[in-house]
Amino acid sequence: MRRFALTVALPKGRMFREAYEVLKRAGLDLPEVEGGRTLLHGKEGGVALLELRNKDVPVYVDLGIAEIGVVGKDVLLDSGRDLFEPVDLGFGACRLSLIRRPGDTGPIRRIATKYPNFTARLLKERGWAADVVELSGNIELAAVTGLADAVVDVVQTGATLRAAGLVEVEVLAHSTARLVVNRQALKLKREVLKPLIQRLRELSGS
Repeated sequence: MRRFALTVALPKGRMFREAYEVLKRAGLDLPEVEGGRTLLHGKEGGVALLELRNKDVPVYVDLGIAEIGVVGKDVLLDSGRDLFEPVDLGFGACRLSLIRRPGDTGPIRRIATKYPNFTARLLKERGWAADVVELSGNIELAAVTGLADAVVDVVQTGATLRAAGLVEVEVLAHSTARLVVNRQALKLKREVLKPLIQRLRELSGS
């Protein structure tokens, strides 16, 4: 097992490049990312970079495989992981919303979502008796086809909803990219993490 000075977990996809660049601007000596199929970047003794599925970032940080990570607040709301969340990085803005077909006003008996834990808490808080169906593909299709009476999903511009003929009924939460830190690492690697957190706060204005 290779040993690194610091291991950083970043989500693959759109958020990866912005997260990479802001960490570089904050002074973190990140390894070069060559592309291809390599998902662990870095040399022994330096900073390692993990490219993960979005939902896996909180798991790797919480269990101490990575000391820090960057992930959307929407994922954190669903993960239930006990992570220190010191900086709102400000990019990747979107919202978690309740979505239905136009004119649908009847009771919601089934909700489809990629965020089952968040949705289950919502139902409990509101006293709604509905089943939660977890999907990983195109969530809007569940409402279009009648698989579900409503969906809970991420909305950015709303263009996808309009194209599917759906409407955003209610914004449930707002989301941006967050720095997350393993609580034990915060103590053990304080000399590295404290100035990094401060610099990221300055860059993000948070």
